[in-house]
Amino acid sequence: MFYQNILYGLFVIVLAVVSIFTGEPVTFIMLGFILMSLITITSYLKKIYEAVKK
Repeated sequence: MFYQNILYGLFVIVLAVVSIFTGEPVTFIMLGFILMSLITITSYLKKIYEAVKK
């Protein structure tokens, strides 16, 4: 789990750098919201899978 958080952090940093160079901070914010939503969905799906697996 710790490595996934590092991976997500690196992804956010890359998005931030790209948005600074392209001049689109709104895109960075929207992609951040999408990323947070996908992380939440993935964690819930993992919990459901573990519950069904038992």
